[in-house]
Amino acid sequence: MLRNLQALRQIAQRTISTASRRQFENKVSEKQKLFQENNGIPVHLKGGAADALLYRATMVLTVGGTAYAIYQLAMASFPKKQD
Repeated sequence: MLRNLQALRQIAQRTISTASRRQFENKVSEKQKLFQENNGIPVHLKGGAADALLYRATMVLTVGGTAYAIYQLAMASFPKKQD
């Protein structure tokens, strides 16, 4: 009985410890080469199309939000006339 319990514990420990050790390829050096390449592209756009899309969306939201804030300030500065 004790032997079975020890064997079961050992199998459970092996399964848990080997399952968590997945082998991933280290791609840091590839990313470093990509971002350090002197090709005239700003570093915030070197990630590709996804970076360009996020950059443009950020700029649209920033410019749109600024314009809306200025509009709201202008509307608040000139109150409506009451009849």
